[in-house]
Amino acid sequence: MFAESMQQRDELHRAIWAIADNLRGSIDGWDFKNYVLGTMFYRYLSERFATFIEKNEHDTGNTDFRYADISDEEATSMGDDNIADVINTIGFFMKPSELFCNVCKRAAKDVNLNMTLEHIFNNIEESSKGTKSEMCFKDLFADFDVNSSRLGASVAKRNERLVKLLQGISDMKLGTINDQNIDAFGDAYEYLMTMYASGAGKSGGEFYTPQEVSELLTRLGTVGKKHVNKVYDPACGSGSLLLKVQKLFGDDSIKNGYFGQEINVTTYNLCRINMFLHGVDYDRFNIACDDTLTNPQHLNDAPFELIVSNPPYSIKWVGDDNTLMINDPRYSPAGVLAPKSKADMAFIMHVLSCLAPNGVAAIVCFPGIMYRGGAEKKIRKYLIDNNFIDTIIQLPGNLFFGTSIATCIMVMKKCKTDNSILFIDASKECIKVTNNNKLTSENLDNIVKMFTERQDIDHVCRLVPYDSVKKEGYNLSVSTYVEPEDTKEKVDIIKLNDEIKKIVAREQVLRYEIDKIIAEIGGGGVSYESIRRVAEAVLPEWRGMEANYIVM
Repeated sequence: MFAESMQQRDELHRAIWAIADNLRGSIDGWDFKNYVLGTMFYRYLSERFATFIEKNEHDTGNTDFRYADISDEEATSMGDDNIADVINTIGFFMKPSELFCNVCKRAAKDVNLNMTLEHIFNNIEESSKGTKSEMCFKDLFADFDVNSSRLGASVAKRNERLVKLLQGISDMKLGTINDQNIDAFGDAYEYLMTMYASGAGKSGGEFYTPQEVSELLTRLGTVGKKHVNKVYDPACGSGSLLLKVQKLFGDDSIKNGYFGQEINVTTYNLCRINMFLHGVDYDRFNIACDDTLTNPQHLNDAPFELIVSNPPYSIKWVGDDNTLMINDPRYSPAGVLAPKSKADMAFIMHVLSCLAPNGVAAIVCFPGIMYRGGAEKKIRKYLIDNNFIDTIIQLPGNLFFGTSIATCIMVMKKCKTDNSILFIDASKECIKVTNNNKLTSENLDNIVKMFTERQDIDHVCRLVPYDSVKKEGYNLSVSTYVEPEDTKEKVDIIKLNDEIKKIVAREQVLRYEIDKIIAEIGGGGVSYESIRRVAEAVLPEWRGMEANYIVM
């Protein structure tokens, strides 16, 4: 079964690459992801809707029923109440003619294909208006611009590429919605994100956290837990962290779903699509689009038992330019705001304010916040004095797209049973993959084991009491407390001194012989015997080798 799944996954990845390669040059690769993902999402919604309707029909004994084969009139004849029930259950409604499979059949001959798709996307979004699912579908296809000049200079050119796109996604072996052998839609999404993030430089890392780092955060946050009330990411990007919790911890273990906020509209749309493609129903996630630091959307949903996040590093924010910000209950306990040029500590204070008393927060951090002075030091002092810092983990460099910085993980708790902080140097827990480093399963196991056992290990981890951290000026750099192993070759001083004596002695012999040769030169020439004596004095192995040399 595993081999079969891996084969399916490989075939899926090749198909995705073929689509990108087929349209390469017509659309910039980074923008093209919106079209590939949008089309994949359209197929997913179509199959999700048709499967739902067909299951209900099959349960009543109509086993030959196929939603794609009936007319739009027949589909809407079920009545407004029944349609409302369907929307209430899965969040949207689609007519048979709007299904992906039916549009694909007509695509090559549809001279208005771009308008057909725009109309369908609008209908999907409109069907959710005024319902509980409205915010999950609102403007969801905004980045799928079927009239963009990036698709082609003319309508005919745009439609030609849309046909290729539809056909490419149609040919992808994504199985059925209920197929559990491979999470095909979700896996295809992850592959696309990785493919485009790796080629997008710095911007790639702003919305996508590598899967192994996501796994580490999840495992750190769920040690000893069987379930949590809800999961939160205040800078959720495309949702990879939230969905890693779903995959590793189990959807049934998350009682009340997934919450996130993202400031970038395009990435916000990607996150919602990601949720759907991973099988998270609309009533199980709440993703908002706004600035978390100045306009948080989930304070009424707090507290959260699990918070995982990889917020943007050292971005600018309003800070004390807004005189009311210091009165915000999220920031006021520290008595100071994070610097305007570096919002890292603002995210940390926000996370702390949303954390449940029995909760755990695992956050990827820029290393500078662990040692810089000024306002950041004052915030560290508040966090340490109040015993909120549980563990600091130094990660290897080159883990993230677009940066070689060796980041850290800060684990926070409000329910610590001691006043010590665990420092782990995991900078060597990785393998080299092309130009980047990667955390293997063994690396992850080692880090989680050290985190769980909280024991001192020379040159790797150390449990440091509060007073020692205070004595170090509230510095949280791992290198301050974990001494690196000296890997340099040790020098034997006595042996080295003996070697020096021998060299000096040989130098004296050489000088003596050279002086004698110079004296002989003054007496009329240099003899072969003189040369031999010097050579043997400097190079004893010369003896017996004279015959190999010709003396002129």
